[in-house]
Amino acid sequence: MVTRLSASDASFYHLENTSTPMYVGSLAIVRKPRAGLSYETLLETVEHRLPQIRRYRQKVREVTFGLARPVWVDDPDFDITYHVRRSALPSPGSDSQLHELIARLGSRPLDRSRPLWEMYLIEGLSKNRLAIYTKSHQALVNGMTALEIGHVIADRTQKPPTFGEDIWIPGREPTNGQLLLGAVGEWLARPRMQMQAVTSAVGELARNSGEVVDLARRLTDVARTVARGTAPNSPLNTKVSRNRRFTVAVGSLADYRLVRSRYDCDVNDVVLAVIAGALRNWLLSRGEPVTTSSTARAMAPTSVYPEAVLESSGPGQAISEVAPFLVDLPIGEGNAVVRLSQIAHTTESHSAAASLVDARTILTLSGFAPPTLHAMGTRVATQFSARQFNLLITNVPGPQSQMYVAGAKLLETYAVPPLLHNQVLAIGVTSYCGMLYFGIHADRDAMSDVDVLPTLLAESLEELLEAARQT
Repeated sequence: MVTRLSASDASFYHLENTSTPMYVGSLAIVRKPRAGLSYETLLETVEHRLPQIRRYRQKVREVTFGLARPVWVDDPDFDITYHVRRSALPSPGSDSQLHELIARLGSRPLDRSRPLWEMYLIEGLSKNRLAIYTKSHQALVNGMTALEIGHVIADRTQKPPTFGEDIWIPGREPTNGQLLLGAVGEWLARPRMQMQAVTSAVGELARNSGEVVDLARRLTDVARTVARGTAPNSPLNTKVSRNRRFTVAVGSLADYRLVRSRYDCDVNDVVLAVIAGALRNWLLSRGEPVTTSSTARAMAPTSVYPEAVLESSGPGQAISEVAPFLVDLPIGEGNAVVRLSQIAHTTESHSAAASLVDARTILTLSGFAPPTLHAMGTRVATQFSARQFNLLITNVPGPQSQMYVAGAKLLETYAVPPLLHNQVLAIGVTSYCGMLYFGIHADRDAMSDVDVLPTLLAESLEELLEAARQT
């Protein structure tokens, strides 16, 4: 089946270059079952779930002379063993060796002649663990009709559900001439088709939101975001190389909830305040000038539910919407509690705050939503100029009950968000099973000291915990 890429999908496809590949990554750490988790078992698991994510068996074909947006076509030579790969660390592999491998794998662009995704089963990790790393192009994931592969391969029980036989027959691939003729035909009909497309898009947006006033609210949010102007100068904004570094941090969700309860704010506010404190100390450790008025502007997209979905959510429902949100992190403020108060005041005034997704709501959704939500957050961020913010922070809720992948217990889950143009740091935060998992992705040249961030995040949280305990 031939389907033209949407305008946003096409923009992601064309936006990337060798320094900023536009994929979203996900790293899952699993406990090796007694029977083991073989490459063949993972391959079979993925193959059974492909009918839920049909784009993962399609590739992109461009139209001659760029007369129209590219199209999705079935890949007649689809080979799942090309996409699901096997790698290993020198046993017993350490976490730092794993992170170095993820950085190297993440530096490589996806093969545009094939479906735009890869998955790696990484063996040899210490403590009887395995890692599963996935890369999916941003053009693949829109969060509504197209989910990230990590969303569909996770199960709520150790025994995976049974699936019927999947008989997939690829459609006939069009020739370059057929694509060109189709583009010319659309070009000749463009005025009428464009009007229909705009009418359809606005109508669908209004239906999804349930209220025309909700549509106006979202347009207002976008206008406010654009009006914020350029971000402050920062060492976080410089030329991005082709090489990456990756590290992680882990925190107890109970600690963040303790601070939230004490200061009557949201867990997301505490996360942003902790990151602000860590960035402040990182800049000071570099000898960078930090004044009382210094800020770092983050694009922190918020996952929200339309009211109609909140009232009837259940397995198979659209998982959420994601709204843009720019927040100035007060890195010049030396008092951790004041930093939190300033951030909480900013987020409270954000119009989407009333319908933010929380961990309880996410439990009603089928599969494991965080990989898709992180991808949607990146999709929202890239609709704005990278000059409007200093870094991307995606923070999404996950289930607080145990999940499994191919029968293996999911222990930890980390997002690997892409680096945007002239942005050398991106952070993805996922809550899961009582913990918060920070995936920290950075440019290798500009942030050679990124490994200090996990310690700085822990120290920043401890500042807030100490203050909360004393009051």
